Amino acid sequence: MPSAATARALVGELVAAGVRDVVLAPGSRSAPLAYALLAAERAGWLRLHVRVDERSAGFVALGIARVRPAAVVTTSGTAVANLHPAVLEASHSGAPLLVLSADRPHELRGVGANQTTDQADLFGSALRWSGEIPADDAVPARGVRTAVVRAVAAARGLRSAHPGPVQLNVAFRDPLAPGDDWVPGPPPTTSTELTPAAVSAPTVLDRGPRTVIVAGDGAGAAAVRLAAVSGWPVLAEPGSGARHTAAAVSGYRVLLAHPGLGPRIERVVVLGRPTLSRPVSALLARTEPRVVVVGPGPDWVDVAGNAAAVHGAVDVAGEITIDERAWAGRWALASAAAERALADDPTNEAVPTAERSGPMVPDPLDGARVARAVLEAGGTVMLGSSMAIRDADLAAPVGAGENAARVFANRGLAGIDGTISTATGLALATGSPVRALIGDLTFQHDVGGLARGRLEPEVDLQVIVLNDDGGSIFATLEHGTAAHAEDFDRLFGTPQGLDLGALAAGFGARHRVVATSADLAAALADPGRGRSVVEVRLDGGTARARALALTGRIGDAVAAALADAEPSTNSQEAPSPGRGDRKVDRLK
Repeated sequence: MPSAATARALVGELVAAGVRDVVLAPGSRSAPLAYALLAAERAGWLRLHVRVDERSAGFVALGIARVRPAAVVTTSGTAVANLHPAVLEASHSGAPLLVLSADRPHELRGVGANQTTDQADLFGSALRWSGEIPADDAVPARGVRTAVVRAVAAARGLRSAHPGPVQLNVAFRDPLAPGDDWVPGPPPTTSTELTPAAVSAPTVLDRGPRTVIVAGDGAGAAAVRLAAVSGWPVLAEPGSGARHTAAAVSGYRVLLAHPGLGPRIERVVVLGRPTLSRPVSALLARTEPRVVVVGPGPDWVDVAGNAAAVHGAVDVAGEITIDERAWAGRWALASAAAERALADDPTNEAVPTAERSGPMVPDPLDGARVARAVLEAGGTVMLGSSMAIRDADLAAPVGAGENAARVFANRGLAGIDGTISTATGLALATGSPVRALIGDLTFQHDVGGLARGRLEPEVDLQVIVLNDDGGSIFATLEHGTAAHAEDFDRLFGTPQGLDLGALAAGFGARHRVVATSADLAAALADPGRGRSVVEVRLDGGTARARALALTGRIGDAVAAALADAEPSTNSQEAPSPGRGDRKVDRLK
């Protein structure tokens, strides 16, 4: 059976190349791969995860790929197209996702055959590499090996320092069911050695300028090391992997507005993808600080076109200077004041419940307080885009060290689709409990991600939903002004009136409503096993008012702290040498 032989060879080469997780969305044309994958799982070669919805399957694979390379298998036609959102996110976030799309043989393409389209080029420029394996009666084993090795190397970015999604389109001719049982032997060994391309030596940055490190999503170990060796303040997004460092600044988007901090920055070193905060975007769009971008791949972030230098890696010369120490101390003092304002919330007055009836609720919850509690609980956390991650960006603790939560977010394109499925993939990849903090519309977009087939393993996933009945993030934009109040709910707020409890029950997940900090703490302390939904019902107007009040308290606390310390910080007022010009001086 040629199709069965091709599928078995392909699965063997995937395992040899280091792929250990494959997500399968069932279909007929992909049946040869399905049979081969099941046999490989029974032999202990890999783990097979089955999801009936291709869109969810793509995001489950993406979640796994945030930890290690993963593949997703679909049948032909629209099944492949449903992977597109996950492929785009993988492309922009640099996740090693392998798409194995089953296809009709070439003689059935372009003739009107069922479920046949030009799927080999479906994902276009989002892919790092694409290839095809034809439906041949005798596909040479070396052809399969070469295709898989190239696919895995490209997905991992081993030769380009540019990881991301790849597609291998595999054509299968009837018969699609194997004529015999395949009993794999020991796992195959690596047939082709895959090693990273040589990395250029780091560029050494000079001491002197008043510098901050901007750690965007995915900045990771490079930002942590730079913070440790430089002593510079770190403005770290929740998904940067650098918020736990001692130099991380609390409430930094508020601090940037203080005249003694943001306007005095002379150099910004950027790592990762800083796409979350408008104050950071405004900082990077200014012409006076020297912007240095650090990233090994070809897709560095320079939205404002202000990068003065782009380096593959950086280091710092010498010990921290007296002026730099004073500069870092000023940020640390402001950060400590922001932390105190975040931890000490005086707005404990009773407010009506989200149902707008019944008893008054003391100690009301808002997005910032929920985000802080979730991240203080530690573990692995998936943050939804929109307001959830912005609440976390403002209120999440800093400097927690090894006890800090491990935070993930789909910030490649910052879409709200597939978030529950991505969190499920994280749980499958890590084998540990995962929490997802999302809004109610994000929940609705991927409620199918709660589904679990009866024959699939359970995951420990707690989904905390900030339910303000609609798209509250739009109220923070120009659409939320009084001029658009009449049309806001219809076009942007879009209240849905979802019954989250009924939805959760339909997918076999537990559900509970929390109304106070004590309720939330109890839910986080004992999430239980399996899938559960914790609903935090918020009143959008009240939550926005509390968010504005919190921002004001942080600003007031920082201003007071810096005013008290002003006499001891004059040494860092003098301009620093070595500014240089704004021309891009090196590419590495």
